[in-house]
Amino acid sequence: MDQPILTPVTMEKFLGQIDALAGGLAASGWRPDYLVGIGRGGLVPATYLSHATGLAMLSVDLSVKLPDFAEALLAKLAQRAMAGDKLLFVDDINDSGRTINAVRDAMTAAPAEAVRFAVLMDNVRSAAAVDYRAEAIDRAVTKDWFVFPWEAVASRESILADWGDVPERTQ
Repeated sequence: MDQPILTPVTMEKFLGQIDALAGGLAASGWRPDYLVGIGRGGLVPATYLSHATGLAMLSVDLSVKLPDFAEALLAKLAQRAMAGDKLLFVDDINDSGRTINAVRDAMTAAPAEAVRFAVLMDNVRSAAAVDYRAEAIDRAVTKDWFVFPWEAVASRESILADWGDVPERTQ
């Protein structure tokens, strides 16, 4: 496949996914002290989930690979978790598992019950497990590249460049 099928996620669908995450979190009985949006794709979902649940939100950015905004902040978050804070990391999609596993690796010193993960879409074949998901996909079946509402303003070239970073996710 030379290019992926670009599938828009409508705002209506996105809001339904936020409702599903908020409902799943409430039903679980586990209440984090903070939501942590994983930049870039998890920032908007974390903001909406923060409003839906009334939980405070923090952020960390792994997308631009600047240590001060990733590793340094993850180390501070791990310290907070070791001190007793509960953290729910939020991302848009758990596709390969690379991002979730990178965050989980940074949190290894924290108690396991203090750190959880939530995503809008969860690839059941991912190398990482999440605790909350609004929707499951199977990359063996679903090859589409999902374009979330906040990405829809980007040019087609920019969206394809993001896909091109790891095209095997959709092949």
